[in-house]
Amino acid sequence: MGRPRTAACTGFASSARRAWPSRSSAVTGTAGGSGTSSPPDVPAGPGPGAAGAGRRPDRAVWTRVDGIQGASLDLLDARIGRRHYAPHAHDEYAIGVCVDGLETMRYRGERLYSAAGSIVVIEPGEAHTGGPADQDGFAYKCLYPTAELVGAAAGWDGGLPHFREPIVDDPVLAGRLRLAHRSLRTAGDPLEGESRLLEVLGAIVRRHAVRIPPGGPWPRGASGIARAVAARLSDEMVEPPTLAEVAADLGLSRYQLLRAFRDSMGMPPYAWLAQHRVARARTLLDAGHRPAEAASLVGFADQAHLTRWFRRVLGVTPGAYRNSVQDRARRRPAS
Repeated sequence: MGRPRTAACTGFASSARRAWPSRSSAVTGTAGGSGTSSPPDVPAGPGPGAAGAGRRPDRAVWTRVDGIQGASLDLLDARIGRRHYAPHAHDEYAIGVCVDGLETMRYRGERLYSAAGSIVVIEPGEAHTGGPADQDGFAYKCLYPTAELVGAAAGWDGGLPHFREPIVDDPVLAGRLRLAHRSLRTAGDPLEGESRLLEVLGAIVRRHAVRIPPGGPWPRGASGIARAVAARLSDEMVEPPTLAEVAADLGLSRYQLLRAFRDSMGMPPYAWLAQHRVARARTLLDAGHRPAEAASLVGFADQAHLTRWFRRVLGVTPGAYRNSVQDRARRRPAS
């Protein structure tokens, strides 16, 4: 298992997401500026500190660990006092544990709350928000395993683990998840970290998930429409079609398409496309492209446009993220 790479962002005025040192190389920066903040999911409550006095700044630290079942794994360690994340989705599972305070989120059409000791599971492609439920904020630790890793950890041969309940009340597993996260992030013993990870993922799936068979047709209704639109936008990411074009091809009005997409994804198509572009830009930065190049290749107007969305989704700038990638590459031992 490779050494972890860490990119940190403190006091940021935009969004990261959930529930992500030889130790690792670290890059710290402050994100801010106009156009990067998301509207609050829930207004800050009244009371002492509601105006921000005495609060610790929001902080998100991302770490990438290589060599987990032949792939990499992202980790997040964050404390959020004021920020509320705009609706967004991940390509991987987001499996986190709240370690302090109370978080609120919108997921699958409901408002949910998770307190310290709760495990939160967000499935790939599921739109969600997140933020503090009160003026005291919250802290959480999260990891982002692929569907293949989650299924393999449970010993499943195919099929997608589905969690009917996103908030898991299992204090024992919550403690084991924290230990696995800490072991992976500090890189004390690679074998211990990977073993703890696979054991806790397997236990979470076996106790709290059901298996969805692979393949099969898309469901009817809003979900099917949203998936069709998302697939088209992904295929034509750099020069996307207009809403009128997509709606006409699906035999819908633009209003019907927008309502179905928002109901299913929790965001309009343009926001989904921007976050999809961020995910693709991230892979380009991993491969060594400069932020300006990545912005152009995924369809953003310029580097500033990429930076605004990158901060909203990941909590760090593209440059800080790329520097952490390059620094880790320089530190990797020669084989």
